Amino acid sequence: MAEKLLKKGNEAIALAAIRYGADGYFGYPITPQSEVMETLMEEMPWETTGMVVLQAESETSSINMLYGGACCGKKVMTSSSSPGISLMCEGISYMAGAELPCLVVNVIRGGPGLGTIQPGQSDYFQAVKGGGHGDYKVIVLAPASVQEMYDFVGLSFDLAFKYRTPVMILSDGAIGQMMEKVELREPVRRLTDEEIAEKYGHWATVGKQPHRKGNIISSLSLEAWEMEAINLRLQEKYKKIKENEVRYETLLCEDAEYLLVAFGSSARICENTVELAREKGIKLGLLRPITLFPFPEKPIQDLLPQLKGVMSVELNAGQMVEDVKLAVNGKVPVEFYGRMGGSIFSPQEVFTAFSEKFNL
Repeated sequence: MAEKLLKKGNEAIALAAIRYGADGYFGYPITPQSEVMETLMEEMPWETTGMVVLQAESETSSINMLYGGACCGKKVMTSSSSPGISLMCEGISYMAGAELPCLVVNVIRGGPGLGTIQPGQSDYFQAVKGGGHGDYKVIVLAPASVQEMYDFVGLSFDLAFKYRTPVMILSDGAIGQMMEKVELREPVRRLTDEEIAEKYGHWATVGKQPHRKGNIISSLSLEAWEMEAINLRLQEKYKKIKENEVRYETLLCEDAEYLLVAFGSSARICENTVELAREKGIKLGLLRPITLFPFPEKPIQDLLPQLKGVMSVELNAGQMVEDVKLAVNGKVPVEFYGRMGGSIFSPQEVFTAFSEKFNL
């Protein structure tokens, strides 16, 4: 029987890392996600599963430690918050270019700059559009509950190794700090180097092997034609991810005439906004993207024939709204409502903004 505990979102991330067989965590403390590493230190998984937990000297060091661990075919992860993720972007680009699997957790705080320790969603562009250099993408999962913070760790590792790519869990300070009941799944057995090679291919640098040549992992190609070939291969991979890995959730969309699109904690608030609208006889629905990349374009497009308008609701100045507009492609009006800098809106505030923008 699965164990149920009352935990913070950050604590759930740490417990999931242990139970899903992570080999290594390398990080650096920053509010509001420091409990991830603190919980791992308290649990001392190196004594039970052999998992390495290390506080690096900086975020830059952390991401490069992930590079080394991932090269060996290990399940490695880090966590940070907005400014720390900015420092990791170069390393994330390197790992995307070298096609290395890893998990990066971003518990967003209000920005820009050092900002505030209050929650925000202003790192959407950084996560989805590629915060570092080059034409690369990472798979981005947006949890809306503590249970999803836990569950998405296992899912992230599965996707990271399936596609040999970095995966990001894009959360925020509200979900990271809130406490909810979380069901702990059965522990996953850690795979051996041989089992990883058999399941995902012989790409890792696991030392000299008598039956094959050694692997060299790098994101450097000095010849333009060679670098273009790598880019074309990456773009083909991202196309497959778009085709196969879109995840989303809908609420009362069957008869909806208007649609809210929101992710993470904003989506939880918007659930109550939908209830307020329905009480007043307004047919409002909610679509929650679970994957921000790949973005659920088609599910939005499928609803357009019945819709009179769409509103993107975010804790930022308007970022995901650009992807919503691309999906809608001018077929119905698209509006935006958001707050910035760590301020959180209420369901009533969202409803008031929705009513005013669509003259209801």
